Amino acid sequence: MGYDCFELYPINPKQLDNYRKAFRPSGAKDDPTDAELLCQFVSLHYQQLHPWRPDDEQTRKLALLCEKRRQAVDARSALSNQLKSELKAFFPLALAVLDNDLTTVLAADFLLNWPNFESLKKASTHKLRRFFYGHQCRSEQKIQARLERVKAGQPLTRDNAIIEAGTLTTLMLAQQLKAMAPYIGLYEKEIAQLFAQHPDSALFNNLPGAGEALGPRLLSAFGSDRERFTSPLDALTFFGIAPVTESSGKSSWVHFRWACSKFVRQSFHEFAGHSVGFCDWAKAFYLQQKARGKGHHAAVRALAYKWIRILFRCWKTRQPYDPQLYLTALAQRGSPLAAVKNPS
Repeated sequence: MGYDCFELYPINPKQLDNYRKAFRPSGAKDDPTDAELLCQFVSLHYQQLHPWRPDDEQTRKLALLCEKRRQAVDARSALSNQLKSELKAFFPLALAVLDNDLTTVLAADFLLNWPNFESLKKASTHKLRRFFYGHQCRSEQKIQARLERVKAGQPLTRDNAIIEAGTLTTLMLAQQLKAMAPYIGLYEKEIAQLFAQHPDSALFNNLPGAGEALGPRLLSAFGSDRERFTSPLDALTFFGIAPVTESSGKSSWVHFRWACSKFVRQSFHEFAGHSVGFCDWAKAFYLQQKARGKGHHAAVRALAYKWIRILFRCWKTRQPYDPQLYLTALAQRGSPLAAVKNPS
């Protein structure tokens, strides 16, 4: 990777495994044999393989930040769910006061100040009100509702064994959640700056439903190498949206594609799902798929399939998505989707 004179070919471990089985049906395996098979595989079949060409540094950094941010958000969600489970066992009043949202700094600080029922009951109304004001909760109606819940609350249990163990666990989890919050914010700030400076940002920053989170993820999925995908189908299979078709004799079946980047596939799936609420033709297509008997996720994948074909052309030609131009193309083909009203 450090020398420009070498052309590298990425080989999926599954490809090598199947290639080895063609010569070693017994399952015998060792590293020197695998190295020889890899060399043989590339030298004999390089025309069917794609050489590895990395994206530029800016795009690679954006891709890594997007993925790391998502991992941090997933870790925060896992901690939040663990904390909810703990509070349900001895302090459900906290969940009611915090509206079941434990992912915020407000929720973490609340539990660090009042980790059990007894400590919350001892807090004065003035102190609670000052706490909520200090965490940018200025709605008098919401503050009053929370204060009334505290006033009317009753303990779930008086068993000190459960309360003391639960209190310690609550403090630990709340501290972890609070520590994560600023770093997720830093990820988002860095992603926003990189995305704004990227030369391809104009292709992805105004897509219906993409927003600040999904736009950078879609850009980094396509990358900066315009030769990586020669056709929309290449992109569809690489992103994991196109299904797999298997045939044998007179039998033929289609199934979900597992061999792909789960994060990239999730990005396009989420984008397609969000676009239904912002794009009229996308909503019409989604409802059309549902009317044909498809489930929600199958309909969203079908919509993602359509979106990737559109974005592939925009990416190749460096022309931003134009909804009116696309509707005109649909009308020329006689598509029923062309009858929907123009998107705003």
